[in-house]
Amino acid sequence: MADHNDPNAVNSIFSDIDPSAADVYDMFGFPGPDESQGDRVVVALTFASVPDTGVFDTDMLYRLRMYSHPRAAVTGDESRDLDTLRRYIDGVRGTYFGAESAMEIRMTVDDRGQATVTFHDFPGGSFSATVPVGEVTAIPAADGLSVDAFIGGRDDAFFNDLPGFFRSINYAPQFYHVPSTRPDLRELPIPKTLLELEGNDLFNYNPAIPDLGWGVKLDLPPGPYTWSGNSFKKDAAGNYRFVYDGRDARAGQNVNAIILEMPLRFITRRPEVDRIVDIWGESWVRKASHKVPEIPDHPIWHEHPLAFLSPDHRDKQLDGYKLVDTVGQPFADAGLSERENNRQLGANNFWLAPHFVKRLAHLGWGFGPSITALGLRCSFDTGGAPVSVHRVYRTAVEAFPRARKVIFQRLNMPDDSWDRRKLGIPLRRPFEIFVPNVCALDMDTTGTWPFGRRLEDQVANRFLSLFLDMESAGAGGAAYHVETLSDQALWDAAPIVPKTSPNPLKNDKDFLPHFPYLAEPW
Repeated sequence: MADHNDPNAVNSIFSDIDPSAADVYDMFGFPGPDESQGDRVVVALTFASVPDTGVFDTDMLYRLRMYSHPRAAVTGDESRDLDTLRRYIDGVRGTYFGAESAMEIRMTVDDRGQATVTFHDFPGGSFSATVPVGEVTAIPAADGLSVDAFIGGRDDAFFNDLPGFFRSINYAPQFYHVPSTRPDLRELPIPKTLLELEGNDLFNYNPAIPDLGWGVKLDLPPGPYTWSGNSFKKDAAGNYRFVYDGRDARAGQNVNAIILEMPLRFITRRPEVDRIVDIWGESWVRKASHKVPEIPDHPIWHEHPLAFLSPDHRDKQLDGYKLVDTVGQPFADAGLSERENNRQLGANNFWLAPHFVKRLAHLGWGFGPSITALGLRCSFDTGGAPVSVHRVYRTAVEAFPRARKVIFQRLNMPDDSWDRRKLGIPLRRPFEIFVPNVCALDMDTTGTWPFGRRLEDQVANRFLSLFLDMESAGAGGAAYHVETLSDQALWDAAPIVPKTSPNPLKNDKDFLPHFPYLAEPW
């Protein structure tokens, strides 16, 4: 997932958790197509359409936080060691800790269906506007500028084979009735994998129950919930079976959204210098509503790393709310942070860097052998393991040697069209992408992931591409890139069924060429 069903406190996959408006889904950020009056920034935050599409929970407060700065100077490749990673994290901590310099936009909706949008600490000052829900509105700002706003229901712009992903990590609540009170029955201690494991009857495709995980759930049978096999499953023709079938689990489903388009000059007084706009979103729920009870009203009792710096200690409005969910990079929370309630840190997620190292190594032991079994080169050091392995690390020091290339390799793009001004912008590396957890929009690019996030980006496939060795020649002598797993020719040639991209390559509805860009709701 990008950030759907995260954190666990609002994870409606559990049998005892209802869908919640506090569940933020996706953060999009890309340059606006009309540059006739200078650079424009498009930002979209989507979240669960609760209580209904276009109807907002009046107990919610949503924040869009922004920080603009110059692009980092181009430097040569540093040593690929933990000390280099530590120095990077120290720099991030110095820049973002507490996020004091971040601008922000807050949105609440009243019981009359009117949205209040408040802009805090922008160069032109702070101000508020009231806008109707479900309509495009131009909000006047200082210096003759204006912000286009749409707050309402839209088609979900995330297209993803969600059950396939959950098969890959053996995530029981997608397929079985599992309550939130059983953390031991979430990711079962079965190797993660892209190919079905021989004898993994809990999660392998069952033709007798073809819709298992697609709206159909069973009672979890008695354990043990482990795997004792030693090979990937093959059919009579020698083909592996994909855990994905490429269907869109979000087809025909809606979201509620905050969509804004604003001049870069509204965000920074130095638009020619501050070419990077970091964006992240947050959901806060009113304490008096007693919603999301799994998250305490006071984060210190939840062992939250930022408890003493939480804005509710210094902000009168936020004092009545509690933070529930954050979103920046796809999969930083739902994939790498494992949906933990106290890991919703946004730009301050440098605390989680050691965990990310361990998590990437854990995923690598599962996905890596699957990749090499298909004849592809893997960035994770599997030591030649012939089949996926379930391995958990106690420390980042233990995990790092295996995951070194996954963490440090530059992610190739399929061509140079993303660098639209041909500035020779350096490719991004995973440790730079996920720490801090922000959508880092580079205004000199098209804003395609990982240089932002466009609506049409198949980010689930691009995330999986982290485990391809992008520094060695791939099929046909060409280097792998972030779109390799979306190339149908690869799957046509692979010994696998079904012969499909892991995730769908197109949204269920066409996006709009103009504001508000997301398609009309169903």
